[in-house]
Amino acid sequence: MTGFGQGEACAEGKKAKVEIKTVNHRFCEIGLRLPKNLNILEERIRRKIQEYIHRGRVDVFINGEDLKKKNMTVKVDKALAATYYKAVKELQDELEIPGKIKLVSLVSFPGVLEVEVIEESEAYEVWWSVVEKALDQALISLSLMREKEGQQLKKDLTGHLQGIEKLSQKIEQRAPLVVEEHHKRLKGRLKEWLNDGLLDLERVYAEVAIFAERANISEEVTRLSSHLKQTYSCLEENEPVGRKIEFLVQEMNREINTITAKANSSEISCLVIEAKSELEKIREQAQNIE
Repeated sequence: MTGFGQGEACAEGKKAKVEIKTVNHRFCEIGLRLPKNLNILEERIRRKIQEYIHRGRVDVFINGEDLKKKNMTVKVDKALAATYYKAVKELQDELEIPGKIKLVSLVSFPGVLEVEVIEESEAYEVWWSVVEKALDQALISLSLMREKEGQQLKKDLTGHLQGIEKLSQKIEQRAPLVVEEHHKRLKGRLKEWLNDGLLDLERVYAEVAIFAERANISEEVTRLSSHLKQTYSCLEENEPVGRKIEFLVQEMNREINTITAKANSSEISCLVIEAKSELEKIREQAQNIE
């Protein structure tokens, strides 16, 4: 499900801003971008997000600003500086360039000097309290937006479920006629065999067995109705139901296919095509539901 949320918090000289964006995805996939000095909080941040979001592609952007004077140190990579010096000296000799290699030139090369911010261990707990507060704000804002989208999805899905329900009722009304049509076909075959003198008892048994198997679609219609009721119930639950609805869609599709195979009726086939069209729309939307 799609959504956007943002939050901001400040305490003890530390300020955090959080932005969260979500788009549809079958699983929960979190992309996290945060300052290097806050990497230690990554696992906590992921767990907090998973308390609110169970499905979707989640992009999280966190910015931390220290309003206090920072404790910093400069780290010198002497080995790297020596390597640079040697390379420059060899190039200077080969090109016969006079003069001395200046120190300021060496320290300007990448990686020779690095500024490090010294973070006290307790500072991370302060950072977490600030980041968590901003994160909660963003997640609540995001959840409200996703909830509004969820209500629209619920309305759309309900319409498709009602469409399948009406078609299922029509199929159920046609079910007795299916038995009658099979009965007529069986009587016609028996009459042909009698006229041709080809009546074979085993063949009759086989035809009767096929008739018994295919003539009755009431079980499939009943199971389809049950799956519809379960899907309606899912739409009223206050917990992640997307994957459950996907499973029910698979089961409904299975029952509808069986009805088509058993009924062997052009009228029911037309109803099934409409039902499968509605079911496909539900399947597509179910992937967007948390």
